[in-house]
Amino acid sequence: MANMRFAVGLQRLIPFLGYHHILMFLIAAGIILLSLLLAGCSSTSPGIPNIFLMSLYYENYPPVFDPAQVDPGVTTAIANIVGQAQLEVRVGYFGICVNADGGSFLCSNNASSLASQVSVDQDPLNLIWVASTFKDSIVFPYLIIVAIVLAFICFILLATFPGWHEETDERGSERDVKPFPSRPVSQVALALIFVASVFVLVSVLWQHTASVAASTIAQDLGNGSVRSGVGTTAMILGWFGFALFIIVTIGLLVMILSISLLDRLTDD
Repeated sequence: MANMRFAVGLQRLIPFLGYHHILMFLIAAGIILLSLLLAGCSSTSPGIPNIFLMSLYYENYPPVFDPAQVDPGVTTAIANIVGQAQLEVRVGYFGICVNADGGSFLCSNNASSLASQVSVDQDPLNLIWVASTFKDSIVFPYLIIVAIVLAFICFILLATFPGWHEETDERGSERDVKPFPSRPVSQVALALIFVASVFVLVSVLWQHTASVAASTIAQDLGNGSVRSGVGTTAMILGWFGFALFIIVTIGLLVMILSISLLDRLTDD
């Protein structure tokens, strides 16, 4: 009986869902993804340490030799310094996570407090300091923050669009009517979500390029003893957030052009 009531209620609700409600849902999903991206490595909550831009960790592996290396033997000296260290450092936009012994992660936005909880033998090459330098000097989260604010304003503007409502015609019968949204409001919403999309694109490209470059350099410097990687989850969140904003931008543009075309046809 409860399932029947839910089905009937859903059937009544679906016809009143407008085109702008779908766009609002996409904006909300994009904001959630980008917010998760910014929250990466900011706490030890489940899944948050797995959202990182770059990771550095100690691992013994056969070093890479190249004729361009002036002193290939330095890899042996580095390996002797590293010893049995197995610490891993992950960097997010606003935090750093450290796993010193293969157990659980410690996360904080203060690298000094993390370093004070780690011994010299666990981080002999100061990977925590390297990660902190990367976060403070290279990572720039503020474009994404501005993009989220602009997208939220666009969400509010879309919420003002008129929906379906009943009106009584000249014959006294009721019918469902949905007026066109305001053109200036639609254009402002389009401009906001377009700028937000551009900001997210620039941030994600910056994030990807900087993370790959820094991780490659760090691994080459610790040749044979230090590994590095780029956070796949963070990349997915960033690119999916950008894709959702672009879909909303295209959707709003199509809606504005369609309404303009209908107005011209009606005037003719």
